[in-house]
Amino acid sequence: MEAATVGRILVSAKIENNYDLENLARGLVSNEEVRRIEVEDTRIDTGATYLAMSKHMIDQLGFRKLRTSLAKTAAGTASFGVYGPARLTVQGRECIIEVSELADDCPVLVGVIPLELLDFVVDPQGQRLIGNPDHGGEWMIDMYLHAVDKSF
Repeated sequence: MEAATVGRILVSAKIENNYDLENLARGLVSNEEVRRIEVEDTRIDTGATYLAMSKHMIDQLGFRKLRTSLAKTAAGTASFGVYGPARLTVQGRECIIEVSELADDCPVLVGVIPLELLDFVVDPQGQRLIGNPDHGGEWMIDMYLHAVDKSF
């Protein structure tokens, strides 16, 4: 399920069109009609923000363009498309996330927002992705209420 190479962490990921999954739940499409891909060498990149993939893959999955945003890159500031929504599944955990566009020769990247949603952290010594140790490795969200808010 997970492979490590020197200086980077690779995982297997399933990426699906969330609109298709909603239509499946409504009985409007069959499971075979849901657009999805499995990517064995998805790169964990804590320098990236979103789930990021090539425009070719974005088109293959039928994601809708939501907006154009700016990104800070090694080559300077650039515009890129933001698409979605996608359902990302990594190591049995899933989240709904927007997708940023990459050049066609770039690998699929999982950035800090999906890592936070999936409650994973990078173990740099073990070169692997692990469940958040602050949560005992279990998938959990943090939700703190204001001290005077007693409505819950």
